[in-house]
Amino acid sequence: MSEELAIDVKGMTKRFGDRTVVNDIALQVRTGEIYGFLGPNGSGKTTFIRMLCGLLRADAGSGTCLGHDVITESEIIKQQVGYMTQRFSFWEDLSIAENLDFVARMYGLKNRREAVQRSLEQLGLAGRQKQLAGELSGGWKQRLALAACLIHQPKLLLLDEPTAGVDPKARRDFWEQIHHLAAEGLTFLITTHYMDEAERCHRLAYLAYGNLLAHGTVKEVVDKVGLTTWSVSGPELLSIADELRHQPGVEQAVAFGTSLHVSGKDVTALDKAIAPFRREPYTWRQIPSGLEDVFIHLMDRSQDNFAVAGKSPPATAHPEPSS
Repeated sequence: MSEELAIDVKGMTKRFGDRTVVNDIALQVRTGEIYGFLGPNGSGKTTFIRMLCGLLRADAGSGTCLGHDVITESEIIKQQVGYMTQRFSFWEDLSIAENLDFVARMYGLKNRREAVQRSLEQLGLAGRQKQLAGELSGGWKQRLALAACLIHQPKLLLLDEPTAGVDPKARRDFWEQIHHLAAEGLTFLITTHYMDEAERCHRLAYLAYGNLLAHGTVKEVVDKVGLTTWSVSGPELLSIADELRHQPGVEQAVAFGTSLHVSGKDVTALDKAIAPFRREPYTWRQIPSGLEDVFIHLMDRSQDNFAVAGKSPPATAHPEPSS
């Protein structure tokens, strides 16, 4: 990963009607970095990334993306960006090669045949190039979508929940490909709701309803939130979880498989709250807080900016894409 910055912005703001969906955000992303974005649906992740990549004009802010001004040179930036949406959007009655050729035509690429062949080989699709896109499994459709993103040799890839609905093996193979491409200097911005995928990113950011609440490596984000977490095992955990949630000092009590994670930021208050419950037949042990514990903590404390205002989105506003 290079120390050169692919993205360096500050004050990025976007409003739809009277709703601020991205609020004064600053961010730096290094060249060759895989940067993940987490947050509840409608939190502004997709809008923010589109602003960075020149796909959506910011209302305020300044900075550069791939060395170009994010406000005044968005058209140049767009030419160097590949965008993969979470929904498969290719022609199912065309073959893999025909789909890629169509995308190459859209980009106006010279030497289309060579570009298509390069993409087929880069993503391991050469042996299936005559197969109809509609016959592909979720994992192979995903691979086709990535090949299409890469056909014009972009410097930056925007992936919007790229592995939604894909089986675990296909997800693993996909992430191996992403890390391989990043090692070659390609920069990635990825939105995801999967904690294991977030942990595969070099760094990540947590956005909630337009605000950047935490960013950094996984360890930096976990440490910044400062949760203390206990794991509890025993019978009738749902019942004890309900009791614990009403105790001062307990900020969350969440089921994790056959155990319960009980967390809080005030160590003294948390110890006092759980003391009456540390009895047989329950087993308590303190554990390091994980990214999912932190994610739930931040999500529980995030407030929808429409809910706070006590109103519904205006019908005339452009909707914030689910992200």
